[in-house]
Amino acid sequence: MKFFIDTADISEIREAHAMGMVDGVTTNPSLIAKTGRRFEDVLQDICAIVDGPISAEAVAESAADLLADGLRLSAIHPNIVVKLPLTGEGLKACRELTNRGIRTNVTLCFSPAQALLAAKAGATWISPFVGRLDDIGHTGMDLISQIVTIYGNYPSLKTEVLVASVRHPLHVVEAAMMGADVATIPFSVIGQLLKHPLTDIGIEKFNKDWKKVPV
Repeated sequence: MKFFIDTADISEIREAHAMGMVDGVTTNPSLIAKTGRRFEDVLQDICAIVDGPISAEAVAESAADLLADGLRLSAIHPNIVVKLPLTGEGLKACRELTNRGIRTNVTLCFSPAQALLAAKAGATWISPFVGRLDDIGHTGMDLISQIVTIYGNYPSLKTEVLVASVRHPLHVVEAAMMGADVATIPFSVIGQLLKHPLTDIGIEKFNKDWKKVPV
């Protein structure tokens, strides 16, 4: 499974990339706003660090405006993936961008039916939001299982499952067990994946014993 990092923080991207944890990056308007910087400048900096898909969100309502914004974003760098909302207008833009050879990430997916529609429209990635489903009393990972099964039934559907709104390590582990293609993970969760108390105890013991070894 590929790991994308879900952030627009350049320092977080550099740190995770140095560990080999970054196959791509996902951003959204909220993450970009936190930086206080121009959208294009942030994207250029990310593309200079990560040689992989960088999702940049088109912000508009009509298909025509989404298409125009998507074309503008895709021209910034070859690694840019146009992120689109899972609406009728978003799917129209998705189909047109796909026909033009531009990769797309259809976002804010909350049902298997939506995921099927996005695949039919030619989305490169579908982003189901598992954490937000958990927040309203649903089991978000059930959605991942359903989408993976549906896509697996029809090999002609080439859309990859990109698990989003990841809140904790179990989301990542379950996504990998279900066969999801990608998980986009906040930097904090990458740190949680790394840590285990027995690892810390083992390192402490080895370091203590190493001091007893004659020089």
